Amino acid sequence: MFHVAESPELSTGWDLHCHTVYSDGTCTPAQMVTLAKNSGLAGVAITDHDTTAGWADAAEAAHRNNFPVLRGTEITADDSNVSVHMLAYQYDPADSNIVALFERTRQARLKRAKVMVAAIAQDYPITWDDVMRQVKEGEKTTVGRPHIADALVAAGIYSNRSQAFAGLCSSRSPYYLPTPSPTTHEVVAAVRAAGGVSVIAHAGDKKRNRTLLSDRQIEMLIGEGLNGLEVWHRDNSEEQRERLLRIAQQHHLLVTGGSDWHGAGKPNKLGEHTTDQQTVDQILDMGAITLADGQQ
Repeated sequence: MFHVAESPELSTGWDLHCHTVYSDGTCTPAQMVTLAKNSGLAGVAITDHDTTAGWADAAEAAHRNNFPVLRGTEITADDSNVSVHMLAYQYDPADSNIVALFERTRQARLKRAKVMVAAIAQDYPITWDDVMRQVKEGEKTTVGRPHIADALVAAGIYSNRSQAFAGLCSSRSPYYLPTPSPTTHEVVAAVRAAGGVSVIAHAGDKKRNRTLLSDRQIEMLIGEGLNGLEVWHRDNSEEQRERLLRIAQQHHLLVTGGSDWHGAGKPNKLGEHTTDQQTVDQILDMGAITLADGQQ
C-alpha cells in the first residue's frame, strides 16, 4: 500500500484554504491573519469563492502584523457534471479573463440563490432580505448557500449552519439548484494565463460528489497545466489521500493542505491541515505576484 505521510506540523506549516466575510466565512481578513499568527502558523492563504475582493484587506493585515499571506481564490467549476472546487494562487487579479470569469460566476451564484430562496419561501418563513442581512460586505461578497443557511438559522429553523446544510441547503434537497460554472479546463487555462498556480481542492471528498473526478480526468487537467492537488483536507478519506498522493508523485505535482476554515461557519479549525514551506516557496516562485507580508 502507498505510504501516506502526515501533513506538516502546525508551527511549520501554512494553511492554504481559508474563507472570510468576502464569501462565506464569518471573520474579516484581518481577523484571519491575527488568528493565524496567534495559532503558530507559518503563514495563511485567503481563498474566498470566486473573488479577489478581500485581497487588499488581507495584504494590509499581513503588513500590519508582519505575517505572510498568500493571495488566492476558490473557483467553482464543472467537469462532466462533477462539481469541482479549484484553488488558484498568486495570479494577476487584473487579468481580463479572470475578472470576466469571476463576474459571470458571481452573477450566476446570485441568480441561483434568489431562485432557491423563492422556492424555500413557499414553505418556510424566509425572505431574500433575510438572506441579504447575512451578507457582510455588500456587493463585494460572493453570495451563496451559506448565506441562505445563516438566514434559516436566524429564522429559528435550524440551530447552526451545519444543520441547514444537512437539510434545506443540502445538494440533495428539493430546493437545491447547481451553480452554473465554468469548466475545469477553462479555469486551468485562465489561471495559467494570469500567471497563477492551480490546485484541485478536496478532490477525494465523497460527501460533495457521489462521483469523484477520475484519474483520467485529473490527468487531462495536468496535461493542460494543473499544478497541484489538495491532499491534506478533512474530507479526503485515507484511501483518497493515497490515491491523490500517488497521482501527485507520478506527475510531479504540488501537494497542499488546508483547513477549509470559515470561522464560525464550519467546525473546521484553522490550521488543522497545512502545507510545508518548500511547497509554498514553489507556489511563490511560479506565481505572477509577490507575497503579501510585513517586508513589503
